[in-house]
Amino acid sequence: MVFSKKSKLLIVDDSAFMRKLISDFFVGSPRVEVVGTARNGKDAIRKIQQLKPDVVTMDVEMPEMNGLEALKEIMAVCPVPVVMLSSTTRKGTDTTMMAMEYGAVDFVAKPSGTISLDLHKIQEELVRKVEQATHVSIKKLKKPIGTKRPVPPVQTPTPPTGWERTAAPQQAAPVKPFLNQEQKEWSKTSRKVVLIGTSTGGPRALQEVITKLPAQVQAPILIVQHMPAGFTKSLAARLDQLSDIRVKEAEHGDILQNGVAYIAPGGYHVKLRKVGTAFGIVLDQTEPPRSGHRPSVDVLFEDVSRFKEFDKIAVIMTGMGHDGSKGLTALKKTGNVMAIAESADTCIVYGMPKAAVETQLVDEVADVDDIAQSIMKYML
Repeated sequence: MVFSKKSKLLIVDDSAFMRKLISDFFVGSPRVEVVGTARNGKDAIRKIQQLKPDVVTMDVEMPEMNGLEALKEIMAVCPVPVVMLSSTTRKGTDTTMMAMEYGAVDFVAKPSGTISLDLHKIQEELVRKVEQATHVSIKKLKKPIGTKRPVPPVQTPTPPTGWERTAAPQQAAPVKPFLNQEQKEWSKTSRKVVLIGTSTGGPRALQEVITKLPAQVQAPILIVQHMPAGFTKSLAARLDQLSDIRVKEAEHGDILQNGVAYIAPGGYHVKLRKVGTAFGIVLDQTEPPRSGHRPSVDVLFEDVSRFKEFDKIAVIMTGMGHDGSKGLTALKKTGNVMAIAESADTCIVYGMPKAAVETQLVDEVADVDDIAQSIMKYML
């Protein structure tokens, strides 16, 4: 029997207790072997150069050189996939968002602060994210995020008459446009809503897309990013600071407005309800997680599919798993929908977009750099 080589893991945390707990998670793992530990950022850089790990877990808050400072130097000097461990304090969540921007693959929230005696609660999540990180391309993580350059409104939009793509031909076989009895020609004047779903690598991808949308975009934007409570607020604040459009964490009762992006808060599904001629946001904790996720892209897409008042532009970007593909099917069955999937060339993890493409309901495959332009061409 041939056994595949185990991936090498370096654990970085200033607490010896936490280093031991995390190490124990991987005892007996068939895929990952702990090759060393480090007590701070400077120690981590030395150990990375010495031990050549395939993946690193790193605490955000450490003395001497914290996780963010260490991450910046690691990505410049000895790049390796890094999974951050963060507290859910305001400072911790803000720093974690910066870490995603600087090249961290993903993060796991400690359940109860810097020293989490109940760290076993996130064992399964941490092990899964570490295993997943070993397959991520460092080249993609090191790619700088594009500077803000809003896409001007397209004056002469190209109506979608068939399947279009801007990605490399080998990504997927061409698909036939999905039509249903209620679907009509794409209208220049109809009401629009943009729906975006993403997971691993999503904060970087969202920054690439949202910062390029012009302030006058004539649609509300609903976003599901798989992320725990607390972190979605920091993500929204960061994107709002960088973007021409307004970005906020969705609140129960928000009335949808054009030029505003609403990010589903961690722990809640986002749905809509009619309020006269307007639409309000409903935050739902009664429906259980879907495929382990709350918020769920499928739940958002399926709920919005009920409303024929909107033409929908559905975007599925980088992420592990298949969230969004069932919801896309529901959207396509009930009205005018243009579906855009991020290409494998730019995805940190080509899971969710791949599942969407496999439904054969995707109209366009685009690199993340071009998704804002793809959205805008269906706007006018």
